Amino acid sequence: MANAPVQRMSQLMAKTLRDDPADAEVLSHKLLVRAGYVRRTAAGVWTWLPLGKKVLANVERIVREEMDAIGGQEVLLPALLPREPYEATGRWDEYGAELFRLKDRKGGDYLLGPTHEEIFTLLVNDQASSYKDLPVILYQIQTKFRDEARPRAGILRGREFLMKDSYSFDLTDEGLAESYALHRQAYQRVFERLGLDYRICAATAGAMGGSKSEEFLAPAAAGEDTFADCPNCDFAANTEAITYELTPADGSGVPAAEEIPTPDTPTIETLAASLGVPASATLKNLLVKVDGEIVAVGVPGDREVDLGKVEAHFAPAAVELVTAEDFEGRPDLVRGYVGPQGLEKVRYLADPRVAPGTSWITGANKEGLHAKNVVAGRDFEVDAYVDVVVVQEGDPCPRCGTGLKLDRAIEIGHIFQLGRKYADALKLDVLGQNGKPVRVTMGSYGIGVSRAVAALAEQTADEQGLCWPAEVAPADVHVVAAGKAVQTELALDISGRLAAAGVRVLVDDRAGVSPGVKFTDAELMGVPRILVAGRRSAEGVVELKDRRTGEREELTVDEALARLTA
Repeated sequence: MANAPVQRMSQLMAKTLRDDPADAEVLSHKLLVRAGYVRRTAAGVWTWLPLGKKVLANVERIVREEMDAIGGQEVLLPALLPREPYEATGRWDEYGAELFRLKDRKGGDYLLGPTHEEIFTLLVNDQASSYKDLPVILYQIQTKFRDEARPRAGILRGREFLMKDSYSFDLTDEGLAESYALHRQAYQRVFERLGLDYRICAATAGAMGGSKSEEFLAPAAAGEDTFADCPNCDFAANTEAITYELTPADGSGVPAAEEIPTPDTPTIETLAASLGVPASATLKNLLVKVDGEIVAVGVPGDREVDLGKVEAHFAPAAVELVTAEDFEGRPDLVRGYVGPQGLEKVRYLADPRVAPGTSWITGANKEGLHAKNVVAGRDFEVDAYVDVVVVQEGDPCPRCGTGLKLDRAIEIGHIFQLGRKYADALKLDVLGQNGKPVRVTMGSYGIGVSRAVAALAEQTADEQGLCWPAEVAPADVHVVAAGKAVQTELALDISGRLAAAGVRVLVDDRAGVSPGVKFTDAELMGVPRILVAGRRSAEGVVELKDRRTGEREELTVDEALARLTA
């Protein structure tokens, strides 16, 4: 086995901190800064220090090995990209304010790449001309950019981040399904090797487009995604992707709609209290503007509208809430008393819970009046049914009906069957076996490499600090010299012998630093095993500690070397 380098902390470019950074909100942010793995350069922009770079490189290595194992070919595309391909697919505008746009000195438009579907499509268009050139999987590990409005949570939500993005190019939909399955299996191997707890969840495609989409989510309190997990079956999905079937009710026996006086009840809460009915008996009608057009969205009164789902339905159109000014000149829209019956020139969307035949108490479109016995499909029509409510704990599983459990998670991977969206926009064809052009179908697959580091920190840290899984740790063993000359001499000797056997060593040989500080730093930095040259060094006895379990044992030097090199 080749010699491994010894990293001496007396020479290490990293300073540990006793206190959490003032701006740190989540555990990974606090610990990665305190342990000397990263430092903030600007809002959402981070510098990786030597130990952090080692962890990042280990994640890259695992991702690269598993991508190579499924036949992926690694390339490196530019981060500075021309406007024209993104304009052809519509994403120059669809990305909105999150896209870093810039001009060169000649006035040409460029962007800093958030993803590279367009550029990979052009690359294959240039390199592949025949069916014999496909299928192919190409990937890169590269810095991406997103102009976050509020970068936060350290490296979890930055404006610059490291990502593995791969793309499959196939002749048939069946071939795309095979490439998708290969990536799905490779991602499972990646995250298992990384030591991450994860769930595979159904997801929405968003700005990426395409048909099928799944997310790999790492449960963590710091997560920005909410996913639903069924305790009875294997159903799991991002809450934004959960849909329910429309189940019509029998409303034939409901009396005719009737207006009822309800003064000073402009909210669901005041209305339900005034009438002595549950909020679930009322119909809430939220008004939004879609590219300036007012649209009404109906949900049961005891549920909230998920604006993210509304935005996803209307994407790439801009969606915003109406303001007081929007009611001016619209006598059909009475603020606080809007009902779907009698609305003029307003599209009406509804959640499937507002199914045909269901009866509601809702606004009568008149000040101080509501209407009861208002039946969907009889007294008003729904232009489109869309799952738009915020999913709640206990909502029925769409598959088996069991109450769902909700949890927070970090998105660490996402896979898409894009289909021919980008191939159509950029005219990616190859000659088929019959000599006729065949439109290529694509898949897109991403892993957040830098985000995976933060997710690992979130899931594995304890009260003492970081606690890395062995395969991603910056070293195999952290050797601590308690302080005296004989202890330092022994620590360096052991470190050299371990390194000669191929063991990666971080040795704390700092002079003038107390044993207590060294022990605290060793816990904080999170290397899997800690070897202490302490009070029995003169006897040739050291202490070996398992960082995760806290188990300690005293061993002779030879026993420790044998254990660590086994």
